[in-house]
Amino acid sequence: MKCLFDNINEWKVIQDKIEIKENRLAESIMSIGNGYMGMRGNYEERYSGDSHRGSYIAGVWFPDKTRVGWWKNGYPEYFGKIPNSVNYIGIRIFIDGVELDLEKCNVENFYRELDMKNGILKRKFTVNINGKKFEANITRFLSVSVKELAVIKYDIKALNSSAKIKFIPYLDSNIKNEDSNYEEEFWNAVSSSSSEYRGNILSRTKENTFKTPIFTVGATMHIKTRGKVDDISYLSTDNYCENSITMDVLENETIGIEKYVTITSTRDYSENELLKKCDDILNIEISKEYEEILNEHTKLWNKRWESADIKIEGDKSSQQGIRYNLFQLFSTYYGEDSRLNIGPKGFTGEKYGGATYWDTEAYCLPVYLGVADKSVARNLLVYRYNQLKQAKDNAKKLGLKGALYPMVTFDGVECHNEWEITFEEIHRNGSIVYAIYNYTNYTGDFGYIKEKGIDVIVEVARFWASRVHLSTRKDLYMIHGVTGPNEYENNINNNWYTNYIAKWCLEYAVENVLKLKKEHSECVERNNVSLEEIEIWRIISKKMYLPYDEELQIIVQNDNFLDKEFIEVKDLPKENLPLNQKWSWDKILRSCFIKQADVLQGIYYFGNMFTKEEKKRNFDFYEKYTVHESSLSSSVYSIIASEVDDLKKAYELYSRTARLDLDNYNNDTNDGLHITSMSGSWLSIIHGFAGMRTWNETLSFEPKLPQEWNNYSFNINYRDNNIHVDVYSNLIKIENLKGKPIKIIVYGEEYVLEKSIEINRSKLK
Repeated sequence: MKCLFDNINEWKVIQDKIEIKENRLAESIMSIGNGYMGMRGNYEERYSGDSHRGSYIAGVWFPDKTRVGWWKNGYPEYFGKIPNSVNYIGIRIFIDGVELDLEKCNVENFYRELDMKNGILKRKFTVNINGKKFEANITRFLSVSVKELAVIKYDIKALNSSAKIKFIPYLDSNIKNEDSNYEEEFWNAVSSSSSEYRGNILSRTKENTFKTPIFTVGATMHIKTRGKVDDISYLSTDNYCENSITMDVLENETIGIEKYVTITSTRDYSENELLKKCDDILNIEISKEYEEILNEHTKLWNKRWESADIKIEGDKSSQQGIRYNLFQLFSTYYGEDSRLNIGPKGFTGEKYGGATYWDTEAYCLPVYLGVADKSVARNLLVYRYNQLKQAKDNAKKLGLKGALYPMVTFDGVECHNEWEITFEEIHRNGSIVYAIYNYTNYTGDFGYIKEKGIDVIVEVARFWASRVHLSTRKDLYMIHGVTGPNEYENNINNNWYTNYIAKWCLEYAVENVLKLKKEHSECVERNNVSLEEIEIWRIISKKMYLPYDEELQIIVQNDNFLDKEFIEVKDLPKENLPLNQKWSWDKILRSCFIKQADVLQGIYYFGNMFTKEEKKRNFDFYEKYTVHESSLSSSVYSIIASEVDDLKKAYELYSRTARLDLDNYNNDTNDGLHITSMSGSWLSIIHGFAGMRTWNETLSFEPKLPQEWNNYSFNINYRDNNIHVDVYSNLIKIENLKGKPIKIIVYGEEYVLEKSIEINRSKLK
């Protein structure tokens, strides 16, 4: 992918030539969103080459059929997915009767940039039509000021002659999902209409037999013109409406249109209100000038960057990578709506169905804790709390007690149909509780556990207590038939990480139930927790089996892992990688190769429970067998590498996570970005290089500087403080920009941070 983006800019992603062969890849990279809706970087004009057109609306989903011949009791009945929705950016262009098609026309001086600082996608190019040259300039953004609003400004300048130009802006819901299992189209037409400079459509997802919600989406467009209009017409058909606007352009003259679109759905309004709401919002916005709407949008993006930006001096590649990842993460979710969550592909593609995974709790929530108001992270917890009933139903379907949170979901019901994931990758349950701990420990908001969190903590503990079994031979509790974070092993016994987080969940439940029993007994009573049940949890946690090898002095990933044939990744011929694209699944499952952090995931979560020497032994052993073919992997390994002072490896792995999509590391970005793992680049810097931790409600740092960087700096919100950290080769400066004096620990020494402190690293022992 470097051939497209060699021109590295710290605030922009620049494409300086049109790409035909790798167009899908470029479409993924140039995706934009505003948390409410988003789209791939498709062109407004016709493009007859290979393309994946995609526009998506948060929270709008469809249950696609999955039942097949081998369906068993307990399997999910459908696979939920986000349907490709109305194409609202489309503008067909005709120049002297010739349609502008960027795959077929003679395009010169192509330039496209994603302006991450301001949240704007810009493009310009010159096209030669029968010897006549025209320059097109296009600007597109999805407003973060008015979430339902999309704006496109399309200008054409005649460079060497006059011409007749026709603009056909349209709305189109006759679209397909590339990943649909049985049906390609998910939308039925409800209504459509058009008039001069206006048009709207109303579309409803198809009926289904699973009793899941039916969604209706309304879209309205309004067109403003610049230039003398010679002719205008309009039409509408099922799921489609358009305007056709013809203008004459003289040599050296610029004409164009502005297309304003509003999108609403029945997530927020009744069906009969949708188009009125579209009109109401649109009428307010079109009363403003284009620049005013744009400025309102960019002002809010700049405000986000004030608290979230990480500045890196001396390495443009690293700087661009972290900003790109934060930009795409915030484009997908910024916490305004507790009904929403973060899909692994966000608004950039259809893989993984656009649903919620455990990625949110494990990787994304810590970022929002650090850079946004605590209400953002709290809404992520509320999302899971509101789905507790469904989680209990999920456990019941498997014949278990308590709550099993789904691996993949939109509404709390499991909608993933691979048995080794749905039934076996149960470690995700632990991350739901860990997120509550993480939030509480970081923010000091202990009221959340009392109000809502304890209900989740208790039901997850009940699940673990019913999922373990006692090995009478060893007199230890075990968990068989699981898939750990390393999905390159299925149906294994005693995955260390799964057992460890189950043990921790039970201990955490005991701790909180006993605390609340003294201070807020009603919280315990509403969950019907008895002293006998608490004692069972305590016994299981104390007697949990945790695989360990005394000879190697390492944690063992799972039973029989050490019996495999071991080959280091560096000894694999390059043509074997990535394994998931080159090897059979059978061969992968029998190999020693690890998809992502597994043992290391637990060491990262519970780092205060392991010595530096233990971390190094386990890192050194497992890293050489890890292929990092999960986008979630590199960041955890980078963090542990920083902890054990292997900064060369930490930087290598940071670069991999920061530029995973920009450089298409795993050859899989063409179908969408890896949104949830983008948080890993922030974690690699803040938890890795800066060594920030909050064990025992105490903020601490142990900053280190990669050789490739001159210095780096960042802000974090911690409780009621806003703290700025600068890291240089021999100097650490920490400032308290807002808040009362706070106790912090730096390199193991305690300080009271009032205004600022400076630490000379060269004088440290």
